[in-house]
Amino acid sequence: MSYSVSFAGSGNLAWHLAPALDNAGYPVREIYSRNPAHAEALVQRLYEAEVKATLDFSTSASRVFIIAVSDDAIEDIAREIILPDEAILVHTSGSQPLSRLGYAATPDIGVFYPLQTFSKERKVDFKDVPVFVESELEEVERILVKMGRAISREVHAIDATSRKALHVAAVFASNFTNHMLRLSHDIAQQHDLDFDWLKPLIAETINKSLSANPAHAQTGPARHGDFETLDKHMQFLQDDAKLAELYRVVSQHIVDRYSFDKD
Repeated sequence: MSYSVSFAGSGNLAWHLAPALDNAGYPVREIYSRNPAHAEALVQRLYEAEVKATLDFSTSASRVFIIAVSDDAIEDIAREIILPDEAILVHTSGSQPLSRLGYAATPDIGVFYPLQTFSKERKVDFKDVPVFVESELEEVERILVKMGRAISREVHAIDATSRKALHVAAVFASNFTNHMLRLSHDIAQQHDLDFDWLKPLIAETINKSLSANPAHAQTGPARHGDFETLDKHMQFLQDDAKLAELYRVVSQHIVDRYSFDKD
């Protein structure tokens, strides 16, 4: 049995998750957003949904209510939302504890965490997005796992500690990696170099890391203890103290991890 779903939030995650559920037999009935225009835009991507003007869902036909907002807004939404009987309330954060929903007017709470970075302008195939669910209630966990399997090939029940570790790992893999690419782009731009020249290297680095243990894919002067090159790079960056310090800290961390292994 599948259930109807309603959303509080209309950001990047909801933009992709709501249609995925709608197309998988979990009809989305309502979208609430503090910006009604955003809710209306999302409703246009759905079959029968309507914009909800307030957080009063007391007469809703939905069973599952998904809070898909920024982490710092989850608790406020949980306090304010008015739910029908037997409602299941979940948030979608990788880092926030289940207790953020503790003030909600339902004991049936959980986490439904799709592990992916979402942007409205980029299409995402949810079948390839791992989904992680958490609840202290066996029945809620069962319902969330079934809902996850309707849209994804990979669904796992997870505890709070493991979910936090997964989120930290994701920040290193995604957010930090992207920031390093941004810095690379900045350096190329400052010296009138074409960033496209670096794209084959970037692609090969990522592909190599994904096809094997990233520890075995590491190369570069820090990996091989080439301190002469490291010093030259530090001199090159001397006019940007913050960037030079970042280069030094990351390089030192690589040196320490590989213990001067020259192989």
